[in-house]
Amino acid sequence: MYPDRPVVAVGAVVLADDRVLLVKRAQAPLQGAWNLPGGCVELGETLETALVRELREETGLAIEVGPVIEVLDRLHAAADGRLEFHYVIIDYLCRASGRILTPATDAADAAWHRIADLEALGVTARAIEVIRKGQAMAASWKPAATASAPGPR
Repeated sequence: MYPDRPVVAVGAVVLADDRVLLVKRAQAPLQGAWNLPGGCVELGETLETALVRELREETGLAIEVGPVIEVLDRLHAAADGRLEFHYVIIDYLCRASGRILTPATDAADAAWHRIADLEALGVTARAIEVIRKGQAMAASWKPAATASAPGPR
């Protein structure tokens, strides 16, 4: 795929204590790598609706969408130098209302990982930066509804 314009995408930083929800990508780019869950916004969707849909598809979890953490570009060139992927990604702080993960669609796996282990898992430096920024914001985010504490059992 060689785009003629950037693609809008959304990502979720879902925290539970010292852990963050990650998916192992089943498709390019970043195929086989652990990263934040999310995906492309479909025509007619709001950013929040797209994020809720993507999280349910990739992890099976329902989420509450919180504030924007970061807006960033992800560009990836093919071996011949042509631009293969160009995403504009809006990452949000989110809270999960469930605990049972069921990876599907573009996720080969989904799991709660300790934030201290992200570098060893090969998570990109940019994603780690966004996760840490989300961690700093989490203390002041007051969710709209009180839900049971998400995370691993």
